[in-house]
Amino acid sequence: MPNDVIVHVVDDDETFRKSLTFLLASAGYSVCAYESALTFLALLPLPEKACLVTDLRMPQINGIDLLLRLRALDIEIPTIIITCHGDVSMAVQAMKAGAADFIEKPFKDDVLIRAINRVASQGDPIATTAERNTVKARLRQLTEREQQVLAGVVEGLQNKAIAFDLGISARTVEVHRANMMAKMGAHNIADLVRMVLSYNGVARPRINP
Repeated sequence: MPNDVIVHVVDDDETFRKSLTFLLASAGYSVCAYESALTFLALLPLPEKACLVTDLRMPQINGIDLLLRLRALDIEIPTIIITCHGDVSMAVQAMKAGAADFIEKPFKDDVLIRAINRVASQGDPIATTAERNTVKARLRQLTEREQQVLAGVVEGLQNKAIAFDLGISARTVEVHRANMMAKMGAHNIADLVRMVLSYNGVARPRINP
């Protein structure tokens, strides 16, 4: 997989950018790095098979705005958003804007490598169908209450807000949320959001399989 994809890294933090470039090059990827989204956009269109790894919070054009500009230009590049300021609502925004994955700093090296390999193969209909079937099977394991909690989580709501909407205690939401995360096989909220949005393929998540 690494030899097939050129990874474009956009991050205004020079130290992190160089560290990420070294990591990806060591893993066998060809890497191009940019200090800003404007520098990256100036080189479009990209002729080769590409993957974009971009920081979320950057001056002038942030990661979400970059995704929106690419969409406006009708340019599809599998994109992974990286941030140390992540929260659920930002994950939802990023993935609705077209991000294929959302990774929070700090992260283990293999987490990013696996994400790049996965998003680079998203055009494979067999892989896409298999993933959707897996998510569908997991969704069917959820109770009605767990589906309601999942819908709230994917909308970016905190436990207290979900509890208020459902008329239950925040502690009860925590229990349902933990059970739901386990059944979905989600390691974190970004992973959960990615699964649900990729399964539905719509801006507003529909939870029922």
